[in-house]
Order: sequence, then C-alpha cells, then structure tokens
Amino acid sequence: MKHIKIAAGMAGSFDYGNVCLNMKEALDAGADICHSDAADMLDLRNLQLVGGHLIIKAVRSITDKEIECHLYAQECDRLFIEKIAAAGATMLILPVENFIGAPLAYIINWCHEFNMKIGLTIGCYTPLCFVDEAIYDIDRLHIVIHGAGQPPAGEKTWAWRRSALNLVKNARKMIDECNPACELAVDGGIRVNNLAPIVECNPDVLIFSTALYQDPDGIAAAVKKVRKAIDEAACQFNLE
Repeated sequence: MKHIKIAAGMAGSFDYGNVCLNMKEALDAGADICHSDAADMLDLRNLQLVGGHLIIKAVRSITDKEIECHLYAQECDRLFIEKIAAAGATMLILPVENFIGAPLAYIINWCHEFNMKIGLTIGCYTPLCFVDEAIYDIDRLHIVIHGAGQPPAGEKTWAWRRSALNLVKNARKMIDECNPACELAVDGGIRVNNLAPIVECNPDVLIFSTALYQDPDGIAAAVKKVRKAIDEAACQFNLE
C-alpha cells in the first residue's frame, strides 16, 4: 500500500501561541511534514507575516522531520531563501502565477545551493499550463483546491472548486509523463469524510490544518483519524 504523507499545516486554525507544543504533538502522532504557511501583505491576507524563518527555527528545535515553507507572496529574494534554509526548512513552495520566467530559474538555483527542494503551487483559478516548462525542474507540484462560487443546495461553502478533481488528475498525469520524481501534493478543505476522491487521484502528500487542530478529540487523535482514512482509501483504490 502506498504511504501518502500527511503534512500538518500551520494555517488559520493553528495556535501560534504554542507553536512547538502543537506541532510536536502532530508530528509525534504520525504527521510526516510540518507545513508552514507564510504570506506577505498582499497574498493570503488572513496569514500576513507568519510562518517565516523564526517559526521554522522553533519547529526545527523539536523535530528532524521535513519542514516546508509555503510562501504566498509576490516576491522572494535570495535573503529569504538563505534565512529559511539556515532555520531548517527543507522545501520552499511558491505560487507559480507570481514566479514564472527567468526569476524562477534564479530561485530554483538558490534553493539547490542551500540544499532545499523547490515546489510550485497551482492556486485558485491558476491553470495547470503555468507549469508546462518548470515541471521538469521542480520537486513538488502543489495543488490548492479551495472552493469558491455558489455552494450546492444545503451547503454553506464549497469544500473544493468544481474543477478540483480533474485538476489533480491532470497534474498526476503531467508528473508521471514529465518528472516522476516530483511529488504531487493537494491542499485545501480536506477532511476525513471527503478525502477518498482525492486519494483516488494518487497524490503523494495531503495537507491538513483545520482537520487536525480543530478536532474535539485533540491533535494526536485527529492525526490518527486522518492516517486511518487515507490508508483505507489507498487500499480501496489499490494504490502502491
């Protein structure tokens, strides 16, 4: 059975007042990766100026597992990359719509220089074709599937965009054809009770935040619930 990694995301539902305690509980319970969301004053406005090198440094003090920095920003310079690498980050993930062309080539090289992996995010309404060229040289294709628009009858919000499953399936196909070593990650609105269709698309990493940090049974119990649901779905769809 395929082991699909669980990334414990530090998003809006994460209690930053107890960074090390909360993340350690998730990682000790079986989460594979610390996923640190960071944002500037423009992108992802509800997470401005969090999740950078100081948070990463704190988490690195309590784990030797992977720590990835998912940066929602319009700029990223060498200094930022150097700082998060020194703090212990193992991967930088950037929104592809803000980083295409020659600037991305510099960033890829800087990440490699500091022994970090590089990922690109396909965000809300960004087409997959934005990574047609970069797919050969990245370590992670990260699909954000948050919903938008008018929800179905009886629902308050969309869990995912209507295009989400087709987007993830097409991303899997692109990776398999162009760069099989690249990870496929899926992020946004994933819960125990809805993850099976995403698992069927054969991702390598799933990102969870609310599902882990707002579970009434606590963080450790939530991680175990998620692990069980993922593994059951992986078996159901014969993923290896």
